[in-house]
Amino acid sequence: MTLYVAVRIRGTVDVSPEVSRTLYMLRLRRKFTATLYHSSQPGVLGMLKLAENWIAWGEIDRATLVELLRRRGRISGGKPLTDMWIRENLGLSGVEELADKLLAGELYLNKLRIQGVKPFFRLHPPKGGFKGSIRRRYGDGGVLGYWGSDINKLLTLMI
Repeated sequence: MTLYVAVRIRGTVDVSPEVSRTLYMLRLRRKFTATLYHSSQPGVLGMLKLAENWIAWGEIDRATLVELLRRRGRISGGKPLTDMWIRENLGLSGVEELADKLLAGELYLNKLRIQGVKPFFRLHPPKGGFKGSIRRRYGDGGVLGYWGSDINKLLTLMI
């Protein structure tokens, strides 16, 4: 099972209603937000492929996921996601165990919304800017579309 991360790169201009609805369902409602999805969730790959002219997506690794949860994870009220909060409310030892369970498919980020964990991450624009056009696909020297495991480099710049 693979854990995908999707990051919205482009804004709302010239988005067709079908793509806009898909981005809304993926919880990518504004620029520079990210969400996590498992490959086993039905319809996720189709939705990612439909919206790939507005997003960058790929497989996230453990180190980047831990850093993303530590620095950008939020609970309701806009407060940071901390080890103490995870111990008290989720019954896990900390951010590392939460990341392991997310990667293994034992927990889903959108299911943790009931406990108060926000199912998306707000990111900064990448430090140093994008290395290519934001209107081209990743394979053609751009930013959009499927990155594979290289998405971790982009996330590190945006966290």
